Amino acid sequence: MKNRVCTLYRVSTDKQVDHNDKNQADIPMQRKACHAFCEKMGWVIVHEEQEEGVSGHKVRAENRDKLQIIKELAKQKKFDILLVFMFDRIGRIADETPFVVEWFVKNGIEVWSTQEGEQRFDSHTDKLTNYIRFWQADGESEKTSIRTKTALGQLVESGGFKGGLAPYGYDLVKSGRFNKRKHELYDLVVNETEAAVVRIIFDKYVHEGFGAQRIATYLNKQGYRARTGKMWHHASIRGIVCNLTYTGVLRCGESRSQELPHLQIISPELFEAAQHIRTSRANSAEQERHIPLNTRGNSLLAGNVYCGHCGSRLTLTTNGKAYPCKDDPNRVVKRVRYICYGKTRKQTDCDGQTGYTAHILDGIIDKLVRQIFERMKAIPKSEIVSARYQEKMEQRKSLLHSVRSEYVKAAADLETLKGEVIKTIRGESSFSKELLNSLIAEAETKCRELQENLEAAQAAYDEGQAVMASLNTQYNDIISWAEMYDTASIEAKKMIVSCLIKRVEVYRDYKLHIDFNIDFTQFCEGLDIVTIAA
Repeated sequence: MKNRVCTLYRVSTDKQVDHNDKNQADIPMQRKACHAFCEKMGWVIVHEEQEEGVSGHKVRAENRDKLQIIKELAKQKKFDILLVFMFDRIGRIADETPFVVEWFVKNGIEVWSTQEGEQRFDSHTDKLTNYIRFWQADGESEKTSIRTKTALGQLVESGGFKGGLAPYGYDLVKSGRFNKRKHELYDLVVNETEAAVVRIIFDKYVHEGFGAQRIATYLNKQGYRARTGKMWHHASIRGIVCNLTYTGVLRCGESRSQELPHLQIISPELFEAAQHIRTSRANSAEQERHIPLNTRGNSLLAGNVYCGHCGSRLTLTTNGKAYPCKDDPNRVVKRVRYICYGKTRKQTDCDGQTGYTAHILDGIIDKLVRQIFERMKAIPKSEIVSARYQEKMEQRKSLLHSVRSEYVKAAADLETLKGEVIKTIRGESSFSKELLNSLIAEAETKCRELQENLEAAQAAYDEGQAVMASLNTQYNDIISWAEMYDTASIEAKKMIVSCLIKRVEVYRDYKLHIDFNIDFTQFCEGLDIVTIAA
């Protein structure tokens, strides 16, 4: 039977009491926390009491009617556990409250707090802890902070706006609801004019590789202004890129709301892509970065191309000399090259070329990307994604069922052996005590091993399922890239290439070794794409 719980909620002043739609006194934050704690522990609430406007510091226990009711119920064994949000809800009188708590425990009632756990009296240390707790006036500010944080977290989790200024892209509207101070609360609604700018920001950031400064410059040139009417600043752009609210999810500390469709301006996938780009561009990720820091210029590769001889990153440089175009002598073209940073700075002992002409190297990559897209569009999705992994998934599924059956049988055998213990004590078993102990030990070892095997098999199966789901999503992304690649801007092409290709190593005479991104490698295996190109 589940433990029976009596809960006590208390606030010190009438101003702290909320009212529901029937104008009945309520204490939602404490009630929610206690209900959630009971659900987590598997307990059942059988009785609730709440004290409105009762000071735990000034009013002694004998004058608190609700507390006296709970004590009478405890004497009648009507519940097993007294649960409060924090122990100071029972009281704050140093020379009385510790003894009130101890009284409940002596009468067979466990005393729990959702924030501090159970108060026990198994040792002198437990008693000392109980007494000291109610002497710690210095901790009141921290307790107030916890309650405030919990209330805001619960508000956000239920889809309510925590207060403050509305993020760019939203307006505040009166909700018709009132807080405990009788102030009307506000809800967020999408401001379509501003939301269009938010979508532009994420589109430029993810699909064209614009940085925060470049996006701010772009918006200012296009005539867009911030909410204040001033020019856009790169810091504001960074704040927007990091704001989870645009996916329709409200956030307060560690608390999150469910996805709220009416607040969603961009898709969660677009937001996650932006975060991936942001972290990839961070200085701390310099060595692993393959997302281009800068998508300006007409070069296709940026940030993910390396010298195959020494491993140094290849950087773009424009030759100071200009050359007349063969087809149009009046048009002058500057020579753009990828140069080995390690060799030019004499930081490495590189035996490769100093530089590689940009349009030649870009042309090779462009041709390869187009070949990939053409072949993927020509092969059915089921052949690339499902068929290749179907056999592996069937094997993993079969292994999972087999191991689970073995574990269930072994667990049943162990329980049977344990059942023989009682018979052995009564002298009714054919097993000797020594033999039974040995068999049980062997069975327990076997169960542990099979449980580990079962967990490993389950993890492998779950991983396979996740890979299948990921591949389906990415297949759709790649097909959409294939359809837009020919007409895409150079900025968009750079971002597409960076999504497909993790690293390009260039050797003499433009011999290439290409490492595709981990997930895309799965498709490459299905397409038999060679990673060495000339």
